[in-house]
Formats: sequence, structure tokens, C-alpha cells
Amino acid sequence: MAKAAEKTREFRAEARFQRTSPQKAKLVLDLIKGLRVEQAINTVHFNSKRIAPIVEKVLRSAIQNANYLSQEQGLDVDVDNLYVKSAVANEGPRMKRIRPAPMGRAFRYQRRLAHIIVTVAEKNKGAATTAEEAGSGPAAKKATKKAAAKATAKKAPAKKAAVKKTATKKAAK
Repeated sequence: MAKAAEKTREFRAEARFQRTSPQKAKLVLDLIKGLRVEQAINTVHFNSKRIAPIVEKVLRSAIQNANYLSQEQGLDVDVDNLYVKSAVANEGPRMKRIRPAPMGRAFRYQRRLAHIIVTVAEKNKGAATTAEEAGSGPAAKKATKKAAAKATAKKAPAKKAAVKKTATKKAAK
């Protein structure tokens, strides 16, 4: 019950109207979800995508928001203990453009914009820290149970077949 009353604080930062498609931004954001902030900054810093510097700037802003609010509100937030809780790229408004086409015609196309939102939170001792550990929920347990059931189902006929072969060999002698 004490854990339910003790809510972890989340700190967020967003960069709106970025000139990239949300699909391209999600490629970089998926790399940092669930990572500790130091590791996430290193990952984004050495990424070669064009949106990576913007994502790094938003991530650093979220960390500074956590630092500022902890000092301002008197919270006990350890900046070294932060991890990236969520990182999303939502679709912004589209800019409609016209491209010249043959014989005096014009084709319309759209330039997509993205809103990038990064949320960091302080890691509890029992909380998942990496993306692999975050996947240890009920859905992951069901998947492992199904995989284990399939593996045992495949092994059982193989053992029976081996038993039948030895029985036929004994009968042949």
C-alpha cells in the first residue's frame, strides 16, 4: 500500500512542428525507450539519422526539467537515476505543396511534421530499466508459456518415435 501512495514523478519535454515524418522520428525514438538517460544520450548522439540531434536536444531538455523541478519544488530526484519512460512522435499538421508536372499540370504532395515528446522518470529499485526487462509483463509470460508448450509438444513425439525404434530393434533380434 505504501508503494501505491508513493507515485513516481515524470518529467517531459516536447519539440513541436519538426520537419520530419513521424515514421522517421520513431526509428530513433524506439532506440532509446526504456534506457537510462546517459545511455540514451550516447545512443542518440552517435546515431546518423537527421532527426537524432533534435531528439537529443529534447532528451536533454527533459533531464533539465527534472533537475529544475526537483530544485524548485524541493523534490528528491536523482538525475543519475532517471530513465526514458516514453518517447513518442505524434503527427503534426501537414503542409500541402505543389510539384510541377508535364504538360502544364501540377501534382500535390504533402510535407509531414512531427511532434516529438520524451518523458523521463526516476527508476524505482523494482522497476524495469531496459527494454528487454520492460517486456516481462503478463503478455510476455503468456508468450513464453506458449513457446514452452510448443517445445514440449514437439519433443514428446520424438521421444516416442525413439522408443518405438528401440522396441522394433529388440523385436528383430
